[in-house]
Amino acid sequence: MVRRIAKHLVRKGMFVESLECPNAEFSGRRFLVQSDETVRAILATSAAYALVNPQKSTVDIDLATDTAPPARAAEERKHTLETVAQSARSLRNSFDTVRSGELEIGALSPVADEISARIDAAPDVFLKVTRLKTKDEGTYVHSLTVGALMMRLARLLGHGDDAVRELGVAGLLHDVGKLMIPNTVLNKSGRLDSDEKRLIRGHPELGYRLLKEQGNVSDLVLDICRYHHEMLDGSGYPLGLKADKLSPEIRIATICDVFEALTSTRPYKRPWTTREALNWMFDRGHMFDKKLVIRLGSIFA
Repeated sequence: MVRRIAKHLVRKGMFVESLECPNAEFSGRRFLVQSDETVRAILATSAAYALVNPQKSTVDIDLATDTAPPARAAEERKHTLETVAQSARSLRNSFDTVRSGELEIGALSPVADEISARIDAAPDVFLKVTRLKTKDEGTYVHSLTVGALMMRLARLLGHGDDAVRELGVAGLLHDVGKLMIPNTVLNKSGRLDSDEKRLIRGHPELGYRLLKEQGNVSDLVLDICRYHHEMLDGSGYPLGLKADKLSPEIRIATICDVFEALTSTRPYKRPWTTREALNWMFDRGHMFDKKLVIRLGSIFA
């Protein structure tokens, strides 16, 4: 009997009867998945589910579905926890080198690859794990999550591997300007006063200047660091840019950053559900690219 499974659970060795998307988007039907490239192509489609034939598959379907044994689910969570912890340490080290002007931008590519693999394997598990961050690691795990979401969304949109990795690095570094803001302000549980708000709103420009001084950071990474709080209607900061000045990459960064912030526990608010966050952004099409919000939602379908 054919099984219907979430597409992010498709693995090499599974026999796919079809994907629930238009033929024009993915024409493959009735085939054995034999490469990571094919898995990535499936993940990049708009399909939420794949129809898999267990009898023709060369792997045990139960081990990769939502009905997997508890031990397998626990293993997935443990692997994700370890990856996030190690990646957060690596990112903290990279942030520290920014202060001294010695950032090795290439050192962040492996971090991007690791978190990309984790969110591709199990988006829901990845999001749940990153919501467990403490105050001390908040900025780092937030940046890891934003980078992972940006890469996942970029793959869905058909970006190539190099472009996806660069977006991941941009996500990792987008909040580096918060290095210059006191933790007492970043972690304040009460309402911010006017001076504190000014400090917070200055972090994109501070980060941009820090990265610009490194001399080895791409224009794309610089732009995302500087403009990830800009909105389509010009209501964002620091420059109040409008839609015609905001590239698709900046729009990707914006919705991933806002989504992660809304769904995380912060000192001043409860975490929103995935659906609440997506609906809130979709209802504000004057601020966020609605098409990208829809594609972001498909990650968790």
